[in-house]
Order: sequence, then C-alpha cells, then structure tokens
Amino acid sequence: MAVINFGSINVDHVYQVDHFVQPGETLASTNYQCLLGGKGANQSIALAKAGADVRHVGRINESDANFKQVMIKHNINCKYVACTESPSGHAIIQVTPTGENAIVLFGGANHEISPKDVMAALDGAKSSDWVLTQNETSSIDEVLKQAKEAGLKVAFNPAPMTDSVKQLPVDCIDLLIVNEVEAEEISGHKDIDAMEKYFHANWPNCEIIITLGKAGVCMLKNERRIEVDAFVVDAVDTTAAGDTFIGFFLSAYSEHTDAKTALTRACAASALAVTQVGAAQSIPDEEQVNRFLAKHHS
Repeated sequence: MAVINFGSINVDHVYQVDHFVQPGETLASTNYQCLLGGKGANQSIALAKAGADVRHVGRINESDANFKQVMIKHNINCKYVACTESPSGHAIIQVTPTGENAIVLFGGANHEISPKDVMAALDGAKSSDWVLTQNETSSIDEVLKQAKEAGLKVAFNPAPMTDSVKQLPVDCIDLLIVNEVEAEEISGHKDIDAMEKYFHANWPNCEIIITLGKAGVCMLKNERRIEVDAFVVDAVDTTAAGDTFIGFFLSAYSEHTDAKTALTRACAASALAVTQVGAAQSIPDEEQVNRFLAKHHS
C-alpha cells in the first residue's frame, strides 16, 4: 500500500517577529531560517515519518535540488519530482512568540504539473493505494478524476482554500480533510451541527475530517460523528500542525486502523509538532508519537 502525493514543494523563508508586520511598518526579525516546506512536502514527510510508503509528485527549481535530496533522505520516493527552470514555490512566514504564523505564498514551479504528469505518476498504481493532494499545485481536477478512474482512494486537503475548490469533482473524493475555516467556507456554516448537515447532504459519499485546533478533531463517517480531544501542550509554532495530522492519520487509516485510533495518533503527532519551531523539521517520528501516547494514556 502506497500513498501517492501530488503536492507542493516550497522553500520556506521563516522570520521570527515580535508581532505580525502592520501596513506601513518596517519590522526587524529576531531570527531567520531557510527551510523545506510546502503543504505537499510536509505531508509527505509526515507520512514517511509515520511509516508509510510515500511517492511524491512535484516540481522544483534546479537550483533548489538539495531540497529534493532532503525528501529522499526522509525515505520519500521522488521519482516523479522533476527539476525545472521556473522559480520554486516559496513562502514568507512570520512567526510570533506565541507560535502564531502569517504566510505569503508564491506558487512557482508547483503549478507546472500537467495531466500527462498525473497519468505517468498513476501508471502502475495498485487498487489499495491512496492518492493525496492539496490546493497548492496545478491539475488537481485531473488528479481527482484520474485517481478515481484507476479505482484508487482519494484524500483531499483544500488548503489554501479558494473558490476553485467548489468547481472540483467532489464525487471523486473519498476523504476530505479541512480545518474550521475551510469547513466554514465550503459549507457556509460556522456551527458544527449545521456543517454536518451540509456535508451529509452535499458530500454524501465522502468521509469528512474537521480539525478544530485546541478543541481537537471531529470526523463524519457513515452518519456518525467521531470526536477526539486535542492534547494539551505548550505551542511554540503551529506551522506544520495540520500537515503532520494529515500524514499520521492517513498513514494509519490507509492500513485499516480504526478511525478513532488513527485520529488519536494524528492528534498526538500534531501536538508534538507544535512544540518545535519550523515546518518539516518539527514533524515527529513514529517512536516519539508512541512514547507520547504511552505517557498520556497511562
């Protein structure tokens, strides 16, 4: 069983700041790092660290090929990560002392994935494989359609949320993973009960996971709502919390772990991630998550 992730690869420019920069303000940062990021790359690293067989499909500028090597070192199959002459996708990230972040994104090479690339990457996929994609790359509609035609399970994380998400073929999606803001934008409702009714009516064949930050997570599955509380930790940086959650959840769930156990593991992994600075390097491994769960369930 493999997870084939059509995902962004970004170069993250991370600035530690006392507060988010205001209009007209020039603000000195207290620290700077240049790191591998992008929701796609982060989710692939989280999947790999959780023990999954991951194949990443993406694009990056030739001069940033060292970041592809970082992914390979994480045991990610990068056969379909191509180097291109276009600028790599990148992000300017401000992080405050309380761990909140604000992000400016440039898509760059991430938008060069073509329908032909999708076809090539799915060639030879097994029916037990999952396809994962976010909303930071091109040809998402093709990914969803071709994966469904190949009989694969499809997980979709519509982040960052845009109007184009509503035009996608929702009947091709088996698992939708959203945060509160994304769930509200899709459903038009703020209240969880109203969201649940909306998703049952409009996404009837899809399981839905809504991450609720400090309030935990809920999953809508077969007319049931499964809820798991968040673990209480001292957060220093929330940058890759959602990506870590997705990687650890899908790694467990794709191997037929029951939903509640998979959700709990994913919550534990994202709790550990927010106690570390940065995106990819804040993602824990299986052993750390096992230790954390043993400590909190003893």
